[in-house]
Amino acid sequence: MALATVLIDGNNFYASCEAVVDPAVVGRPLVVLSNNDGCIVSRSAEARALGIAMGTPYFKVRRELERHNVVVRSSNYALYADMSHRLMATLEGWVEELEIYSIDEAFGVLHRPATGDLNGWGRALRRQVLCHLGLPVAVGIAPSKVLAKLANKLAKTDPGRGGVLDLATEVELDALLETVAIDDVWGIGRRLSRWCRLRGVAHARALRDMPSGELRRKCGVVGLRLQQELLGRACLPLVSLPPAKQETCVSRSFSTPVQTLPELREAVATYLVRAAEKLRQQRQRAGSITVFVRSSPFNGTRFYSNAATVKLALASNDTAALLAAALPLAECLFRPHKPLQKAGVLLQQLEPEALLQHHLLVPMTPEQQGRRERLLVAVDGLNRRYGRGTVQWAACGLQPRWAMRRSRLSRAATTCLADIPVVRAC
Repeated sequence: MALATVLIDGNNFYASCEAVVDPAVVGRPLVVLSNNDGCIVSRSAEARALGIAMGTPYFKVRRELERHNVVVRSSNYALYADMSHRLMATLEGWVEELEIYSIDEAFGVLHRPATGDLNGWGRALRRQVLCHLGLPVAVGIAPSKVLAKLANKLAKTDPGRGGVLDLATEVELDALLETVAIDDVWGIGRRLSRWCRLRGVAHARALRDMPSGELRRKCGVVGLRLQQELLGRACLPLVSLPPAKQETCVSRSFSTPVQTLPELREAVATYLVRAAEKLRQQRQRAGSITVFVRSSPFNGTRFYSNAATVKLALASNDTAALLAAALPLAECLFRPHKPLQKAGVLLQQLEPEALLQHHLLVPMTPEQQGRRERLLVAVDGLNRRYGRGTVQWAACGLQPRWAMRRSRLSRAATTCLADIPVVRAC
């Protein structure tokens, strides 16, 4: 039996997650804002119908949104991450192999049945996800990843397909590929799209049928692989286990400019604590830390940007050790009368947690190391169970003035005990 590649993608994922925890917004236009309630990053289908553009700064369209009675929500990352985890756990039972591509997208592989038609399978998958999680998804099915991406896009844009499209069952495949603009082909960036259009290649079919030699001279083997994928020959394998990360970064813009050293130290500590949690989740240790800061780029001649790096004698994912190394860098970077708009930490020289190269001049006995590891396991476990920040490091402060602005934040009903809805039966 032939193998089929599927792409399952959540529809308007952030907005759909908000509707799951607040049924009152179902059927109403809804938008989700980015960090510090800056720009629109997700729209419900009803908001799309109003012509609200993705990426629009909120302050520019605030009055228009109020006029149309649009529901506005701040980004609830704890909710989205948890719903993503639940979605991927559901999909694992429907495919033979799964690759998590993004927070709301996953590729899968499965064998085709004797009939060769997987449209029914895709509709059954959509029904289960909607029933168990309340999330609408689109399913694209094809012989290759690039075609599965195109099938997913067509399944979303054509209401008559019910959110599922299996390209293997399409008689008019060429006609379908002609409806996909070259800009919408997975792997085609802005520069390559312009190069294609200058040569009359305006849609997916034209790219598939163009001379291979010309494409190879421009893009090399990457371009040929893309063309083969459009021909239905799978060249991009699924990646079930992602490669180990080379760097881990946590950075945020401040809701209000940071103008004092204690505030900057709190911000650096907060971001470093989060980065250390990520390291432990990835089962890695960091060998060096870079802290960077910058002021607003709209300050003209007052713009300030700087970074400092420290190398650790002993690679670590221990929050206390990382804080001790990173906080002095904040003092080096701080400048009076330079209001800072953003800061971040970058953990580098990552190595596997199991391969710890000890330092002769920095002794750490197995007992000491085991005690620290057990402490961090307990802290991470409490924060996972009762919500992030349940156990916090004092250096992060309690209620920082610069913290990310999320004035329209919904409840984290799936990850925080205090936010679980209470139902009273009469």
